[in-house]
Amino acid sequence: MSVSKHPLIRRLLHQYHDGLTSIEIAERLELKPDTVRNALKDMPDTYIDRWHIVSSEPPHAVWCAVVPPEDCPKPKTKVLIMKEKRNAIRK
Repeated sequence: MSVSKHPLIRRLLHQYHDGLTSIEIAERLELKPDTVRNALKDMPDTYIDRWHIVSSEPPHAVWCAVVPPEDCPKPKTKVLIMKEKRNAIRK
């Protein structure tokens, strides 16, 4: 079983906010381009931001990684809300 390349690719994409093509990622991480393309397709936090077009070559996808937001805070319980209201009235 091979080790997942997802963390390496994710870390690299977070360093390049403008994104990278799969070939650029492969060169920087010394991986095979097919390995990178397959990993990117399996990563739910990566997406194609735009296409890089060079004259006679096929377009190259420029990939970016999403930085997930923090989880929403847990709502207060009814008991806590009532205590806060009582304390506010006392002040």
